Amino acid sequence: MIGKGQPVFVIAEAGVNHNGKLSLALKLVDAAKKAGADAVKFQDFKAGEVVTEEGKMAGYQKRNTGKNESQLEMLKTFELSAKDWRKIAAYCRKKNVIFLSTPHGGFASVDRVRKLGAPAFKFGSGDLTNLPLLEYAARFKKPMIISTGMATMKEIEEAVAFVKKAGNDKIIVLQCTTDYPAKNKEINLRAMETMRRKLKTLVGFSDHTLGTLASLAAVSLGASAIEKHMTLSKKLPGPDQKASLEPDEFKLMTEKIRQIPVILGSGIKKPMPSELAYRPLVRKSIVAFRNIRKGEKLSLKNLAIKRPGTGLQPKFLSKVLGKTAKKNIAKDDFIRMGVIK
Repeated sequence: MIGKGQPVFVIAEAGVNHNGKLSLALKLVDAAKKAGADAVKFQDFKAGEVVTEEGKMAGYQKRNTGKNESQLEMLKTFELSAKDWRKIAAYCRKKNVIFLSTPHGGFASVDRVRKLGAPAFKFGSGDLTNLPLLEYAARFKKPMIISTGMATMKEIEEAVAFVKKAGNDKIIVLQCTTDYPAKNKEINLRAMETMRRKLKTLVGFSDHTLGTLASLAAVSLGASAIEKHMTLSKKLPGPDQKASLEPDEFKLMTEKIRQIPVILGSGIKKPMPSELAYRPLVRKSIVAFRNIRKGEKLSLKNLAIKRPGTGLQPKFLSKVLGKTAKKNIAKDDFIRMGVIK
C-alpha cells in the first residue's frame, strides 16, 4: 500500500546500471533487498523502439561516460533478452522485493512489463507528454508512477487528466529534475506541494542529486514514494553510475527515511511519556528570596522564581505581590496561599 498513513515507498532505481549483464542485474536485486528498498526498478526497452539513428547522446550521458556516440549505439549495450527479464522478475519474487520496470519502448514495452508481473507502471520524464502511451497503460488499472522532469504544470495536468479519463486514478507524480547529477538549487521540492494541491494525487520524488539530503527532505515534506538510483559501484561504466548510491549508502538512506515519520509524529502537541518525570524538576515555583518575617509584605525584593516546580506556579506572582506573610517564611521555602493574607 502506498499513500497517507503508509510507510514511504522506496524504489531502488537499478535502471541500466546492470550494463547489459544479467549477473549484475541479479546482484542489484540482492543489493536493493539488503538495503531495505520496497522495489527495485529496471528499464525495459529495445534500443530501436526508443530512439532513431539520428538521436544524440544527452550532455550528462557524454559527460558521465566519456563517449560521444549515438543514443542508439549507447542503448544497445544495455539491452537484456526476454529470457533475462523473466529471470530477473522471478528472482525479485524469490527475494520478496517488488519488481518494477519502466516501459521505455512504447506499447510493446508496456505489454512486456505487464506480462512480467510488475504490479505498477513507472514512466520516466521523457514519456510524460507521450499521452497515447500513458492512456494505453492506464487501462490496465495498475498504479501509475509518473516522473515530471522537464515538465510544466500544464503538461503534468494534461498527463494526469489522460490517465484519469482512461479510468485510472491510482496515480503518483514524482517531482524530478532531469540532470545527472542534479544541482540542489534546481530540485524545487516544494513543487510536490503544488502538485498535490492541484492534481489531487499522491506525490513523491525521483532523486538525481548526489547524496541523500534531497530525498530525506522530500520525505519530511510528505513524499509518498522515493526513487533513487543504486549501483554496485560508482566506478562502473555507464551514464547513471556517478549519480547513484552504492548499497551501503542506499541502506543508510532507507534507514533514515523509515525514521522520519517517527520523528514527525502525530502533530498533536502534548507532553511525551519520557518528559513527564522532568516537569516537576525543571519547572519553577514562587519561593522566598530571603528570610521573610511575619507581617512583612511580599514584593519583588523578597520573592524569587526557582526550581523545582512543585509549588505555586509563576503565573500566580501577581496574586501574591502585596500580600502579607502570616508567619515567618524561610529562604527558598515555597510561597503558599495559606501562609499569606
